[in-house]
Amino acid sequence: MIKPTSETLKRYFKRDLFAHYVGIELIEAHNGYAKASLAIKEHHLNGVGRVHGGVIFTLADLAFAAASNSQGRVAVAISASIQFLRAPKGDRLFAEAREISCDHKLASYEITVTDETGEIISVFQGMVYRKKETTDYFEKAL
Repeated sequence: MIKPTSETLKRYFKRDLFAHYVGIELIEAHNGYAKASLAIKEHHLNGVGRVHGGVIFTLADLAFAAASNSQGRVAVAISASIQFLRAPKGDRLFAEAREISCDHKLASYEITVTDETGEIISVFQGMVYRKKETTDYFEKAL
């Protein structure tokens, strides 16, 4: 089983049309880790002028997907939850996903979303089911 490179994962996840539409950029992904960012724009704000929770969730979810698919097997989410801790400051958000545990069938991840001041604004936990299929098709799909 060959693990996809960070460059392959970045190219592959550009195919995530919703994340692309929202404006999310995958910065890096490898060995159970991923980092993504988003420049906050006016259309990301909710009715009270704060970043919409769905935008924050989507940013964390893309980092989660990239980290969990970086190990060489196709991984699909089976659960996810998020806690919103504070409103972000500044114009950019970052999500860092780290693998907590990984076995043959299940893997768990924690994703921290920070603003440009480095403050933690949310914590996302996710679990994936690791399918038998390998991520070799990422290269073929490009």
